Amino acid sequence: MTVPPFDPPGSRTEVEEGAAFTPRFDRDGLVACIAVDAQDGRVLMLAHMNAESLRRTLETGEAWYWSRSRRELWHKGATSGQVQRVVEMRTDCDQDALLITVAVGGDGGCCHTGRRACFYRSVTLDPDGRAVLNPAGA
Repeated sequence: MTVPPFDPPGSRTEVEEGAAFTPRFDRDGLVACIAVDAQDGRVLMLAHMNAESLRRTLETGEAWYWSRSRRELWHKGATSGQVQRVVEMRTDCDQDALLITVAVGGDGGCCHTGRRACFYRSVTLDPDGRAVLNPAGA
């Protein structure tokens, strides 16, 4: 199925209460997307989508993102085997952020560091009041 171009957002009421999906892309043409594991609800990663990657995600049922560092489309798992099959997609009240629940292929990993999730460190204060990073578990 081919997804037509996204319509621009309407009024506040239409965006917040209407049935039309009209994502609000930022000035760089991106919308934030949080991926959550369908198996256990763990937050896996935060990435960004542009209109093309969002369209491909809807059309294929697999997560596509926009790589800000490489400035190119990125089919998650195309090289690693960790393809993210979209189980559900939600948008927030402003339609400027997405939450996708995914079933992860391959070894179930997600992070480029080899970890299952990208959020593997917690931020705490040391005795001197400086913010430091600590392992948060797998």
